[in-house]
Amino acid sequence: MTKNRYRRDELLEIAIDLFAEKGYVGTSIRDIAKAIDRSVSNVYHYFENKEELWLAILEYSVQGLPEKLRTVAHSEGEPLERFRKLLKLHLEESTKHQRETKIFFIDEERLSPKGKIINKRIQKEILDIYVEQFRLLQSHNLVRTKNLKILAFNVLATINWFLRWYDPYGDMSKEEIYDEIIDFVLHGMCK
Repeated sequence: MTKNRYRRDELLEIAIDLFAEKGYVGTSIRDIAKAIDRSVSNVYHYFENKEELWLAILEYSVQGLPEKLRTVAHSEGEPLERFRKLLKLHLEESTKHQRETKIFFIDEERLSPKGKIINKRIQKEILDIYVEQFRLLQSHNLVRTKNLKILAFNVLATINWFLRWYDPYGDMSKEEIYDEIIDFVLHGMCK
């Protein structure tokens, strides 16, 4: 890794910590520079402004999620088992980027129009993947609800809420929690 790349990644990590702790609005470029013991101009060397830094965090953490979910959704196997794998992958990826994901949901309204477009596009891609999977499950008579979009919103809300309370040092392992959430979702949606 080049020295410039290392410093850029260091800035991203510090910004993620500060945004998660103080929020997007509550964190300034000066705060980030102070946390890494560098000048404000050093931060601006890598990122034009705070939103560009936020968008870099988005790209670093969740922009690839739709493609990963799509790969599992279109893999071989029984529809219900594929859906179970899709949920588990989504939970795993969300856990890897828990801090970042919280930032995007909490501070979404603070984005510029460009940032909102990017964020909404990713959210829509993920929603569409779930709705497509629910249509497939419905065609196999496995889903008991008629409104698949509301079902998708409910499942995504469950995953997003999990990110707000999940504690890696809690009593249950990640795997146990994933299994509990997957069972909860499947029991709620399946006939």
